[in-house]
Amino acid sequence: MDLVIFDLDGTLVDSCQDIATSVNELLSGMGRAQLPPQRVYGFIGNGVRKLLERSLGEGTGEQEIEAALERFLPIYRSHLLDTTRPYPGVREALEALSPGRKMAVLTNKPTRESMAVLEGLGLRGYFSQVHGGDAFPHRKPHRMGVDALIESTGARRERTLMVGDSRVDFETARNSKIRVSLVTYGIGAAEVRALAPDYVIDDLRELVPIVASDA
Repeated sequence: MDLVIFDLDGTLVDSCQDIATSVNELLSGMGRAQLPPQRVYGFIGNGVRKLLERSLGEGTGEQEIEAALERFLPIYRSHLLDTTRPYPGVREALEALSPGRKMAVLTNKPTRESMAVLEGLGLRGYFSQVHGGDAFPHRKPHRMGVDALIESTGARRERTLMVGDSRVDFETARNSKIRVSLVTYGIGAAEVRALAPDYVIDDLRELVPIVASDA
């Protein structure tokens, strides 16, 4: 592979608990009932606005959503690395993959927070580019981010791989006409195999021979 594009939450890092803590702190501050963490986990993956729309529930007005957006990110920044950690095998896999290969992160999490997580965990140096959900006019599963990465790195589309954990990543790859590997340990684990991606892996270290292969 010329280029490997990674999702962040649920693929490289387990950030669910910190996101749920931040959502519930926001809800409490708005005088709303807190949600079970597992329920919040299911809302992750389509960007902050969708996370908050789902957490606040149907019927929430646009003005209240905008107010929640303004309050949420400062709250989340205060919890960004409370419990967030790389999944087992991630650091070793990135170390094995990095020599002579372009790697990037494409996530729907905002760029500032994505960079802060990667830097805080000592992972930023593995990636030539990091793009969040605010980096392009359209976020995943739109193909715009993948197209921009392919163009800027000079990678061949047929030798570009998306690595993620959810339907969003699967659809991003299909929309971009690139191959996709989904991990079974992330947020979207329940439906990974049913999506029939090109590759399914239980540990990111299993990606090393896949990326090195000409198959």
